[in-house]
Amino acid sequence: MARRSPARLLAPLALVGFVIALIVVINGSATGGGSSSTSGSRPAATTTSSSRKQKGAHKQRRRYTVKPGDTPSGIAEKTGVPLSKILELNPNLDDQSLTVGDKLKLR
Repeated sequence: MARRSPARLLAPLALVGFVIALIVVINGSATGGGSSSTSGSRPAATTTSSSRKQKGAHKQRRRYTVKPGDTPSGIAEKTGVPLSKILELNPNLDDQSLTVGDKLKLR
């Protein structure tokens, strides 16, 4: 009887191991990316410095250029500026007439 190669057994095991690792990475990035409740996955200094950068970027931005698919509520979420403030600063803003390239006041 012919002896089977060890690769015939190891190849499926390697595939299963890869799939498990891929699932762990995908689940880790989905839950750890936006949540600050993950303990031990990232150092606190990294989380703090990245949140400072994001807040600083939102505070410095005075205008927003409309991109394809943008809505006023989506712009408010992206920029961190309340929708009511955007509507107050841009009285002629209409959900239906947003044009790509339009510049909206944020401050």
